[in-house]
Amino acid sequence: MKKFKEKIVWITGASSGIGEELAYGFAKQGAFPVLTARNKEKLEQVKIKCLKYTPKCWVHPFDFSDTSQMDGLVRGVLRQTKRIDLLINNAGRSQRSLAKDTPLEIDRIIMELNFFSMVALTKLVLPHMLKNQTGHLVVISSITGKFGFPSRTAYSASKHALQGFFESLRTELVSHNIPVTIVSPGRIKTNISLNAITAEGEPYNKMDDGQAKGMTASLCASRIIKAIGKNRKEALIGRKEIFMVYIRRFFPFLYHKLVTKIHD
Repeated sequence: MKKFKEKIVWITGASSGIGEELAYGFAKQGAFPVLTARNKEKLEQVKIKCLKYTPKCWVHPFDFSDTSQMDGLVRGVLRQTKRIDLLINNAGRSQRSLAKDTPLEIDRIIMELNFFSMVALTKLVLPHMLKNQTGHLVVISSITGKFGFPSRTAYSASKHALQGFFESLRTELVSHNIPVTIVSPGRIKTNISLNAITAEGEPYNKMDDGQAKGMTASLCASRIIKAIGKNRKEALIGRKEIFMVYIRRFFPFLYHKLVTKIHD
């Protein structure tokens, strides 16, 4: 029996990478995906593939760097779907620049997209879940939300912020039976480094070695879906790099020694 059959699953950042693979994974489970990202053309391509596995899939393009029109986005989705069973906050952008070289404007851009837009969307969707007395919130964070990392100051800060917000939200929703799952992927083979923002505000346009050798986005997505299905509170997804989370927790002196030697 497919756990997510006919569930409305809204995925942000669904045009590529982990978000795209989540769309396929849920479609294969018989879920009805709602796909959101900036690039409508790519979303339509993802939709075509999803419809091979499920009879319903919707596309709602949106630029999450501007939250001023987000209430209209949510109303539009609900007009079509009537409800949202699962919200997966996946949209975001990484960074490749040292703090000393990065203007505050870039830090704000990263925080606005990675943190505030996800919080804004969650706050708009949550009342409908509470009214229906059902739902599941998921946020795709990062292992850099667990520890600091060179050339990722604002990115890591945004993921730490997500961790704090959604951990706190989880405690508030226990009595409402709405689970919150925080996913922290490590190095996943996606275009995240290519699209990362530099100190000049331009795409990094380079594939990091660690990223190129990382876990496939498809495998990552399948593990995320499994974690959601088990209502897990947290999920670390990756290979050996996720051990840094435990090193940071249990052997901080070793972490502080190792982290300065990390390269992309």
